[in-house]
Amino acid sequence: MITRAVLVKEVKKVSSMAVTIAAMALLQYLLQVVSLMMAGHLGELALSGVAMATSFCNVSGFSLLLGFASGLETLCGQAYGAQQYQKVGSYTYCAIISILPICFPMCLVWIFMDKLLVLIGQDPRIAMEACRYARWLIPALFAYAILQSQVRFFLAQSLILPVVFITLVTLGFHVPICWVLVFKSGLGNCGAALAIGLSYWLNVILLGIYMRYSSSCEKTRILVPEDVFACIKELFRFGIPSALMLCLEWWSFEILILLSGNLPNSKLETSIISICFTTVTVHFYIPLGISAAASTRVSNELGAGNPQAAQLASLVIMALTVAESVVASTIIFCCRYVFGYAFSNEKEVIDGVIKMVPLMCLSIIVNSCHAVLGGVVRGIGWQHIGAYINAGAYYLAGIPTGILCAFVFKLRGKGLWIGMLTGSTVDGILFTFVAVFTDWKKQAMMARERIFEGTRSS
Repeated sequence: MITRAVLVKEVKKVSSMAVTIAAMALLQYLLQVVSLMMAGHLGELALSGVAMATSFCNVSGFSLLLGFASGLETLCGQAYGAQQYQKVGSYTYCAIISILPICFPMCLVWIFMDKLLVLIGQDPRIAMEACRYARWLIPALFAYAILQSQVRFFLAQSLILPVVFITLVTLGFHVPICWVLVFKSGLGNCGAALAIGLSYWLNVILLGIYMRYSSSCEKTRILVPEDVFACIKELFRFGIPSALMLCLEWWSFEILILLSGNLPNSKLETSIISICFTTVTVHFYIPLGISAAASTRVSNELGAGNPQAAQLASLVIMALTVAESVVASTIIFCCRYVFGYAFSNEKEVIDGVIKMVPLMCLSIIVNSCHAVLGGVVRGIGWQHIGAYINAGAYYLAGIPTGILCAFVFKLRGKGLWIGMLTGSTVDGILFTFVAVFTDWKKQAMMARERIFEGTRSS
């Protein structure tokens, strides 16, 4: 029986987790923003090169590593809930040694990025500038692989505040070191990339020190080499669909943004879409925090054999998400006539943003819901289902709809955004069906079987 006291306790627990996780994710995102801002003061070419490199590197590297590490949300979360603390460490160490080799082929892609960008029609000068930046960003790639595994290790145990504090310290280090490397060392925008690498490695080292010496990690940091290597197959079973689940969604939005460059008056349309997309992305860190909280709570409770608590957590999380997204979108809609001035003074751009705001507000609500439902799916361990849903929603519905509306029905940028909204809506509906028809008792039983007996959920 769910009492009011139990409900209030769950709301408080999820809310505190979501806020701190969102803060951590936003602080990590600001590392790249600071580097981009400082590189922007070197001139238009440097800014264009860094912006292009950042987008390319996110798509071809960081998103894959983040997605693969997300498999730990299921494994570490359920192991911790089942009080199999040693397995939390084994899964984490296994993820680190498994993800690092994946970085090497990514490095080759980054080294020859200029040739790839020219091949798809980008300006050769900007492509060369982007390639130089990407090559100096390679050390950050290896640090990021370790960092995301460490973060999942702490999230599974709800040890979020130490991660937030260490990330804040890292950002405090990044700002001055980035300024020195960009403006005083003669490295220019390459210094901005090197600063990201140094900051990521500092973050890794500080989290490693906390993991090694904190009493709160005493039971979970134990290293048993035999267990680590025995986990590799299981990690890939969850890591690969987790990566696909994240990347299929991420890449679809990048494709639609690239398509905006083929519209009539592409400079105006791209500016409008970029402003709206940036706004949605910044807000997305709130549901991202709630999503990680959902994954942690659901996986912990399933691992502990508490299906009713896992179901309650998912319901509370969805209610909070709907409430927050409606409030945020309402505020933006009410400010639509002045909103565009935060990004531009050109009347044509501002008028375009005003027309786009209603669609953007709907996107905020829909994106928030499907992002958090994705967290519930990861908590259960159904990443493979999430990957199929994202593939169908975005590549069979979203992108074709966007192309049809933009280029056939002549809706231009608004048409591309309708495509994004269509993909997210179909995605959210399918994820809702998955959550509604989940047999929570069966999933709790399967989670404990996998943890204790080595069997895998399907």
